[in-house]
Amino acid sequence: MARNWPMVERVSELESIRDALTGEDFVGAVLTGDAGVGKTTLARQATAAVGGNVRWVAGTESARSIPLGVFAHMVGVYTAHDPVTFMAAAREALLADGHTIIGVDDAHLLDQLSATLLLQLAIDKAATIVATVRSGVQVPDAVTSLWKDGHLLRVDLQPFTQRQSVALVESMLGGQLEGFTANLMWESSGGNALFLRHLVEGALEAGSLRQVSGVWQLRGRAAVTSELAALLEDRVEQLPDPVLRVLELLTFCEPIDLDVLCELVGEEAVEAAETRGVIRVVENGHQLLVRYNHPLFGEVIRRRLGIASARRLRGRLYSSLRERPINSASDRIRLAELALDSDKSADLELFEAAAADAIGLANLPLGERFARAAVERRGGVESADLLARALLWQGHRIEAERTLASFDPDQLNEVQLARWGSTRVSNLLWAMGDADHADEVLQSVRSRVKHPKIVATLDGLASACAVNENKLDEAFALAEPVISNAEAPPWAVWWAAFGGGLALALMGRGDAAREYAARGHQIESEIDGLNRFMSTHAEVLALTFTGDLDAARRCAAGYFGYSSPGQYLAWGMSKILQGTVDVAQGRFLDAVDNLEQAIAALATEGAAAWMFPARLRLAEAYSALGRAAEAAESIDAATARGGRHSAVYEPQVELARAWQAAAEGTVSPAVRLALSAADAAARSHQHAIEALALHSAARFGDHSVAGRLADLAARVDGRLVQAQARHAVAVAAHDGPGLDTAAAEFEAIGALLSAADAAAQAASAHERAGDRRRLLESAATANRLAAACGGASTPALKQSAQPLPLTAREREIANLVAAGLSNRQIADRLTVSVRTVEGHLYRACIKLDVTDREALAELMHGGSSLGKSGS
Repeated sequence: MARNWPMVERVSELESIRDALTGEDFVGAVLTGDAGVGKTTLARQATAAVGGNVRWVAGTESARSIPLGVFAHMVGVYTAHDPVTFMAAAREALLADGHTIIGVDDAHLLDQLSATLLLQLAIDKAATIVATVRSGVQVPDAVTSLWKDGHLLRVDLQPFTQRQSVALVESMLGGQLEGFTANLMWESSGGNALFLRHLVEGALEAGSLRQVSGVWQLRGRAAVTSELAALLEDRVEQLPDPVLRVLELLTFCEPIDLDVLCELVGEEAVEAAETRGVIRVVENGHQLLVRYNHPLFGEVIRRRLGIASARRLRGRLYSSLRERPINSASDRIRLAELALDSDKSADLELFEAAAADAIGLANLPLGERFARAAVERRGGVESADLLARALLWQGHRIEAERTLASFDPDQLNEVQLARWGSTRVSNLLWAMGDADHADEVLQSVRSRVKHPKIVATLDGLASACAVNENKLDEAFALAEPVISNAEAPPWAVWWAAFGGGLALALMGRGDAAREYAARGHQIESEIDGLNRFMSTHAEVLALTFTGDLDAARRCAAGYFGYSSPGQYLAWGMSKILQGTVDVAQGRFLDAVDNLEQAIAALATEGAAAWMFPARLRLAEAYSALGRAAEAAESIDAATARGGRHSAVYEPQVELARAWQAAAEGTVSPAVRLALSAADAAARSHQHAIEALALHSAARFGDHSVAGRLADLAARVDGRLVQAQARHAVAVAAHDGPGLDTAAAEFEAIGALLSAADAAAQAASAHERAGDRRRLLESAATANRLAAACGGASTPALKQSAQPLPLTAREREIANLVAAGLSNRQIADRLTVSVRTVEGHLYRACIKLDVTDREALAELMHGGSSLGKSGS
């Protein structure tokens, strides 16, 4: 399907070219840059903006051997062979229509006579000239003189920045481009507009670029169109055979050690390839590595090779590399990749080790390939375990369960049992949501093992299961002995760091949770990349609950680095961490962006368990921005697969519903739901969530929670709960200065929406006290903070911005009228009678001097301030 590609403006470059075309300092401009960088597009854009008589010509290889070849069609039939006479005729023809702008595309391909004519026109200032020249190629002296001697302004056109590249692709696709995909495409295209266009079109044709939940994602290898392949093929065809041999090997092993490459093809061939600019040699510590000068060359070479040739080349590389020491996981992964599709054979151990490496680096598609190769080579439960671990995160939960269920636990030793059981329980609980079956498997395995280290591993796993089932005390009791045991194996420590750490974070024991996280960091290099997310998530929550938001941001940012298309799930997980901190800090536009992209990236059954916190945080962000309908949809999506395996989130679901009700303008239900969330959290000892819920009620205007928050402040770690408790006291007392102090305290912590709400409540309190100066100061603070939150809209902010002389119930019903609800719908929503609703509406209309529902709704939408105090 053909798509229209928009132009991304290069404002400063365009302005410079236009000035050169119209000013007195130059007689034009020459644009230099790599092929496909956008020189011709920008040159034509500039001449179109200037207007006038523009005549375009283009240099070509075929016309280069013909004197005045590019201008021949303008001269017409001419029999003279004298170059001077011929040039004079061409000049006369070019200037026949008066002052002319001459555009020359690919001026580096001009023949000598054409180049000389162009230079003479510039010297004489007889015409305005705009020309394009490709970087890194031989250029006629006369063309070089155009800018070297100061006749034309030289504009070096750089590739697009990543931001410009994203803007270009999103304009063409008509939707958001996933950040992970944007990184991959920008790296593959080098910011070259032509390459980028063909990459996108090739991926669309191949079906590897698709839209999921409104976000465009690239999954699998980047594809190039046949048109781009043909363009690059022309350059490849001009290369000598020794250089082609270099590129063929590099296609299957990039980057490659310089010594290895020289050993395979010879130093002269490598030097020739570097001289021609098709490869580059880069330093990597004490090692010299060879890379393509442009990534897309590898795709072109790959298309040229048949299956047999490709297998032979991989075999040569494998044979050479296997004789060298393996110093890293990437070395082993590369060796296994080469062996997998080569004409050489490799042993089971290589594929098992490479599968573990790939899974550890969160490259699950690659880990799956290696694990399947190991299983096909008659690998046992170890190979099956690796395959299941790769499968379950990618959403193939049924195949993962079938793979593991085929083994008889009575035939496994204790180490095998622990591996087999841990993966199977993980799949059953988090991917399949079958807590009962997961419990059965866990108990079956625990009954078969005696070795202390194996028991510790299963205790850690049981802790992780318990915290998800909202059994916080049990999770902590199981985790504590493991964390305290210096001899506990890595997986035991990791499971306990997650289960116990999350339990402690929710219980409000953030300081102890950070100690668990520190213990987990000691062994994280031995844990799968995606599994590391779980303990990192617990640590981020502990930091946000205590109010150490800068540390939470650093923790979220340090989760993982990405370099491969197969790491998209880990990228999505990192976005959940970032979005969680965004919500805590009140950066709601960033939160929506990060969490929407995370949900789109994690659109697999294997990641379903982690959709729950992602959707809840997204619902909070939507609610804070006043997007109530979207918040409701997000909550419904989160709870669609609820059950015992996700019971730990139940108080947070209730709290998310409270904020959604507040976004709708129904404050009394919002308070009820917040208090219900606090009670549910208290019953399961989630005191950090209890504090958040009680504080939310205070922000909605409830005066009853100060005592409970004061009690929690004595038990919950961190400065955030202290600020929440003081805020609640000020709310109950209508203490304007105290609310101003609370706003400043929250802003210092970095919790901007809490600060905005406190400032808005301070404004209302000052108005109640008749202190207009402080009212204006607090209102200005609230507006500034709300803007910093992306335009937040909460009950406190609405009341501050619209201080109408209404009671809380009258305001609530007026807001629902403005939302388009009928009296019956309002009555059902607030669980009151229709007559009660009618009475409140009557009194509201009298107070506001409006005659009917329509006028009341218009007033509520308009935000008019009558300057009167509500009761």
